[in-house]
Amino acid sequence: MSNESEGTVSKIFGSLSSTMRKLLFCSLSVGPIPNHIAFIMDGNRRYAKKRNLKEGIGHKAGFLTLMSLLKYCYELGVKYVTVYAFSIDNFKRRPAEVQYVMDLMQEKIEGLLKEETIVNQYGVRVCFIGNLKLLHESVRVAAEKAMRATANNTKTVLLICVAYTSTDEIVHAVQESCEHKDEFKANGMMNNGEKEHKDEFKANGLINGHKDEFKANGLINGHKDEFKANGLINGEKQQEDHVIKLVDLEKHMYMAVAPDPDILIRSSGETRLSNFLLWQTTVCELFSPSALWPELGLWHLVWAVLNFQRNYPYLEKKKKQL
Repeated sequence: MSNESEGTVSKIFGSLSSTMRKLLFCSLSVGPIPNHIAFIMDGNRRYAKKRNLKEGIGHKAGFLTLMSLLKYCYELGVKYVTVYAFSIDNFKRRPAEVQYVMDLMQEKIEGLLKEETIVNQYGVRVCFIGNLKLLHESVRVAAEKAMRATANNTKTVLLICVAYTSTDEIVHAVQESCEHKDEFKANGMMNNGEKEHKDEFKANGLINGHKDEFKANGLINGHKDEFKANGLINGEKQQEDHVIKLVDLEKHMYMAVAPDPDILIRSSGETRLSNFLLWQTTVCELFSPSALWPELGLWHLVWAVLNFQRNYPYLEKKKKQL
């Protein structure tokens, strides 16, 4: 068969495959479609070992799988996709392997910015999540360049977790929250607030001059206990301003740029989260197919979405209870 004939056959099968996917996704869209799917890409090295291939071939095969699954997710209507690309713990692996992964990562990041890539095809905004200072400088520069280049894309979002663990993310959020509180205090927005308002009240004749009027209306003594209960006496209100609250932590999480995932898929049949999105997966459909990451395909994704749709009422109920 000539090259021209092979190309024609390839186009026909490609078109047929695309049509079948559209019909399949149209059927799935009758039910709720997840807004955010996260992947733990596990099994690249085992894939290579299983097929007697060089270790690096497994990582390259894994990248091709990622591109395919991203395409399927965006065609289905999933807006956010998060992938666990490289853990902080992975830096403990053999230096040669770490270097290979860093080089491959840089190559693929730079490749994402080329014209005919999935990023441009689906209007993907790329975000790198994690302690990026730990990355090799060339990789960090490439990541920052990719984020700048795609910052105006709004259709879909790809979050790539590199140099990431949940424990590091939580520690980061606590540190940032504390620094924010200290900065807030340094700017005179705490402690001095009462004095500023007191001067304003005095200027308006609301203190001393109208004390008798307040007393007559029961606003002094009679409501002292109420004020105390609300933390407005004895500095309790000021102390509350120093407390780190849940909203403070969530605002400073690395993953604050995206909603919590609806589905978390981990390949290789493993059910461990491996320090990934521990904070964000309180109410989340977990799916662990036995296939290694490079073996994952369309039907694994479809099955995960079907499980999500089946459990959707329960998941929504749990979210409302939080």
